[in-house]
Amino acid sequence: MFNKKTIADIEPRGQRVLVRVDFNVPIDNGVVGDDTRIRAALPTINNLLERGAAVLLCSHLGRPKDEPDPQYSLKPVADYLATLVSAPVKFCPQCVGPEAEAAAAALQPGEILLLENTRFYPGETKNDPQMAIQLAKLADIYVNDAFGSAHRAHASTEGVAKHLPAVAGLLMEQEIRYLGQALAEPRRPFVAILGGAKVSDKIGVIRNLLTKADQLLIGGGMANTFLKAQGYALGDSLVEAEAVETAKALLVEGGDKLHLPVDVVIADAFDAGAQHKTIATGDVPDGWRILDIGAQTAAAFGEQVAKAGTVVWNGPMGVFEMKPFAAGTFALAQAVADSSADSIIGGGDSVAAVQQSGLADKITHISTGGGASLEMLEGKLLPGLAALQDKE
Repeated sequence: MFNKKTIADIEPRGQRVLVRVDFNVPIDNGVVGDDTRIRAALPTINNLLERGAAVLLCSHLGRPKDEPDPQYSLKPVADYLATLVSAPVKFCPQCVGPEAEAAAAALQPGEILLLENTRFYPGETKNDPQMAIQLAKLADIYVNDAFGSAHRAHASTEGVAKHLPAVAGLLMEQEIRYLGQALAEPRRPFVAILGGAKVSDKIGVIRNLLTKADQLLIGGGMANTFLKAQGYALGDSLVEAEAVETAKALLVEGGDKLHLPVDVVIADAFDAGAQHKTIATGDVPDGWRILDIGAQTAAAFGEQVAKAGTVVWNGPMGVFEMKPFAAGTFALAQAVADSSADSIIGGGDSVAAVQQSGLADKITHISTGGGASLEMLEGKLLPGLAALQDKE
């Protein structure tokens, strides 16, 4: 289970504490959109401020090409953060180097300094030891609270932890506890739900979950590849031809545990205004494509969820962004919300679907990290977590 030191194990008073946060949020014309990730970091930030630390924050934003790019500046995030905390929030247009070192040295206890985007530097994604050393120069203690980036070995997530006392933040601890507990000691029956477009992204996850879960429910585009493996003609549906043989093998490995749609919603175009109808799972006519699970499948999946002690869900059941193809995902969200199971939802699209359905407050834990939660479900060790100090 969780055996890493956390901010409870450090004395931050009078110390400069560098916190790696996940502020990779949507920004449109300089305005922050969904602020979920910023709010998720507040408990750690406020805890350190209250205990007398000077708090430095670093994060990546988007995918700039290893050099400064104004559209990916964290300055709007600094301005937004200032509206959420009572402490002064300063911004440094550098992340490492003389200007950052001067700003860090001037930072007083009870103040926040947000550094510029870590990915404006080629050393970040290369996990360059020199960049890690430069980051470490800014602070006395390192805290990783960026679960969403913990699956990447970058200078600000893994490299810097080699040069400072390194512990987990409250969000990181919470994420690992929930997901770790679900995989190591779930309340049974343990039901896993997987959706989204691609099987190839989740082969390792499916294999690992088949050894741990009691039931595995598969919907979304990835179900099509399994249906193809069963010999159905799927018209114009999304199918990963190169993954069909793997899907055949997984169907054999999964046996009775692995559940596929019994009915599907098909449409004659990938368009919200397309003609659509529900058919029993079988051959799809030419020119038509599967865009959602049908009502019978949603009900059958819902019955499994109702009996569950633990539910882990990653990926939507259909193209929920288009209203005619959202019913399957929303019906499943309702089933999870209504169940008494420990429910954990990970992955951007399934999180967005649950939030759109207005049921987020009925879910035990909504993960902030899609890629990181997938790698945990696959049984992989996260580099950003592995780099932190173990409890004695």
